[in-house]
Amino acid sequence: MATAKKAAAKKTTASSSNESSSTRAEATSAADMLNPMKNLKAMTDRLQELNLTGGASKLLESGQKDLQALMQANEKSYQGLQTVVQRQTEMIKSAITEWQTAAKEMPGKDPKANLAKLDELGRQSFQRAIDDIKELANLAAKSQADAFELVRQRIQSNVDEVTKMLKRK
Repeated sequence: MATAKKAAAKKTTASSSNESSSTRAEATSAADMLNPMKNLKAMTDRLQELNLTGGASKLLESGQKDLQALMQANEKSYQGLQTVVQRQTEMIKSAITEWQTAAKEMPGKDPKANLAKLDELGRQSFQRAIDDIKELANLAAKSQADAFELVRQRIQSNVDEVTKMLKRK
């Protein structure tokens, strides 16, 4: 009986030490995951395993192409904005000229005719303003779409380059 108790005590001690060592291993791996230096070393090791012959020059060239694409997209966007502002200025000048002409042509004697003319001019101006807003929105949208297309093409180029590099290995 005493031997059975000793054997059971040894089993319990052995299983608790196994459990504590597995708990320690789990805690160690969790601590390793949170250790930035160990993660950095693992990432460095993985990067060193890659075959990056000529990679630095390709990376530099790719960065230059990215920068050129962004500069071109920025230029397109700026040109589009200039076009919108220029067109908006033309619209305002046209509206002012129209109102000045209408004010000069108003007969001074008949208030009903003056009100009718102002009413008609107001309706026409409102409709023109709506059309002008649509035109300006279309100009801005086209400009932004052109700029985005340049960036999209460069992103696609990057994806193609990476795909080629991965296929070589």
